[in-house]
Amino acid sequence: MAYSKISILKELWAFLKVRKKWWLGPILVVLLLLGFLIVFTESSALAPFIYAIF
Repeated sequence: MAYSKISILKELWAFLKVRKKWWLGPILVVLLLLGFLIVFTESSALAPFIYAIF
């Protein structure tokens, strides 16, 4: 299971490198950070404030 996630990241990196799609990097990082923010604050007292932002 963990190997498949690592292979997906390697394949994504290879795609970005070969196709010269460097502008996708910051977009993916922001999306991942927002996803982690939503998942980790889901059961906390901060949830109403986080969802109010969006």
